[in-house]
Amino acid sequence: MADFPDVASVATKLKNTVIQYYNIDESEWRVAKKTKDTTVWRKPSEEFSGYLYKTQGIVEDVTNRIVDHIRPGPYRLHWDSLMTTMEIIDEFEENCCVMSYTTAGQLWNIIAPREFIDFSCTTDYEDGLLSCGISLDYGEVRPNFVRGFNHPCGWFCFPLKDNPRHSLLMGFIQTDLRGMLPQSAVDTAMASTLVNFYSDLRKTLKA
Repeated sequence: MADFPDVASVATKLKNTVIQYYNIDESEWRVAKKTKDTTVWRKPSEEFSGYLYKTQGIVEDVTNRIVDHIRPGPYRLHWDSLMTTMEIIDEFEENCCVMSYTTAGQLWNIIAPREFIDFSCTTDYEDGLLSCGISLDYGEVRPNFVRGFNHPCGWFCFPLKDNPRHSLLMGFIQTDLRGMLPQSAVDTAMASTLVNFYSDLRKTLKA
C-alpha cells in the first residue's frame, strides 16, 4: 500500500476521535442491552445514519493479554465467533497495520457475510491501552460479500486499581453494515454481537 497517507497523522486523528467518544457525558447514552457482566449503550452516530455503541465489562485477565487478543494478530481469529477470515495486508511502525477480514452471516443470514478493510493502531492510554481502527475504501470486494465500513472504533483496557489481574474493557463501535437491511435487524445484531464478543473473549482467556 505505497499510496497510503501519512500513518502518524491517520493514527493521531483516529486516536483523538475515539478519546472524544470516551469523554462523552453519560447522560447522552441509552442502554441497548444488559447482562449480568456486560452492558451495551448506544447514541446516534455523528458519522453516519446508524448508532455509536458503547460497551463495558470486567474481564479477568491482565490488560496486555486482553488487548493482544483483540487487536489484529494471531489470536483474534481463533476466538472471535463472528470473524471467519483475517489477513494483515501491511504493517507500519508504531503498532499500526492494515487488515482484511470477513464476518459470518447473522440473524439466520438476514445479514449476509461482510468484508472489511481496516486500518488499526494500538497505543498506551493513561494507565492502560487503546486499540482503535477505521475502515478504508480499498481494493475490490470479494465475491459473495458486502463491503461493510467501520467508522472510528476503539477498545480501551485498564487494570483495576484494587485488582490489577482484572481489567475494565470498554469499547466504542460504529459499524455501517451497508446493503439493504432493516435498521431494527442491524440494531438487534449489533447489541447481541457486542455481548457475545465479551463472552467469547472471557471463555478464551480462562481456557
